[in-house]
Amino acid sequence: MITVLGSLNMDLVTQVNVTPAVGETVLGNGLDKIAGGKGANQAAAIGKLGGNVKMLGKVGNDEYGIKLIESLNKSGVNTDNVEKSDKSTGLAFIMVNENGDNSIVVLPGANFDIDEEDIINYKELVEISDILVSQLETPLNVVEKSFEIAKKSDTFTILNPAPAKKLNKSIISLTDLLTPNESELELLSDIKINNENDLLKACEKMLSMGVKNLIVTLGENGSLFYNSKGYEKFEALKVKAVDTTAAGDSFTGAIAFCMDNGESIRDAIKIATNVAAFSVTKKGAQSSLPSMEELKEFMGEKL
Repeated sequence: MITVLGSLNMDLVTQVNVTPAVGETVLGNGLDKIAGGKGANQAAAIGKLGGNVKMLGKVGNDEYGIKLIESLNKSGVNTDNVEKSDKSTGLAFIMVNENGDNSIVVLPGANFDIDEEDIINYKELVEISDILVSQLETPLNVVEKSFEIAKKSDTFTILNPAPAKKLNKSIISLTDLLTPNESELELLSDIKINNENDLLKACEKMLSMGVKNLIVTLGENGSLFYNSKGYEKFEALKVKAVDTTAAGDSFTGAIAFCMDNGESIRDAIKIATNVAAFSVTKKGAQSSLPSMEELKEFMGEKL
């Protein structure tokens, strides 16, 4: 069983021709309200693939909160541990340009109402989980507390360090698998990445800080798996990107799903690469995530 500790946001999405520069105004085309939040996206990715997953987080006592819980339930996610907060449900304002690239502003709202006492109350849930997944759209001390509990009970911990923040060594050392993108790895390691040698140095530094395994997502350049035994690169799939929102979340969720089903990290990466590729061909966050049937059809076309 997988528990995802993290954010639930309602995404307010508009299409733009180009992403505006500082001081520039552009016209948006339409406004879609789509269930999102990095934590909820990852949980939905697991649930849609058929995984046994529970969501741990908070939403506001408002219309958006109700819709986010409904969306997760439809995706096969257990939401019994999603609490209502006096604060409003988290929001994300997203612009998607004609290349499918996005720019996002997040208002955390209820996502930052979760605290260490909440985690202690859900201690048993963390302890009985095979895998605990988290991101950085909830308070850092809450993530660290949950990982402390997880490691005392041999629960495998996966941290997707997004949005990018500096992390203390204690959180990193409690992480079994870290899944940063290249810019997040630069911030975490304090190493500017200009080439593959820099990339490997940054990975090695993270291992020296205590993380056990890294999967660095590199966009169109695929991904890199790195641990103390060595490293391996994986190619990306070439698809026409419509919207890259939740691509990283779908990848991390698929990794957790595959590992919970006994796959090796290497085999999990191959499947997760297909999940992420599928997601960018569709609009939205959770609305872009594949079911197992859709994934099998997609992978069959790519074989």
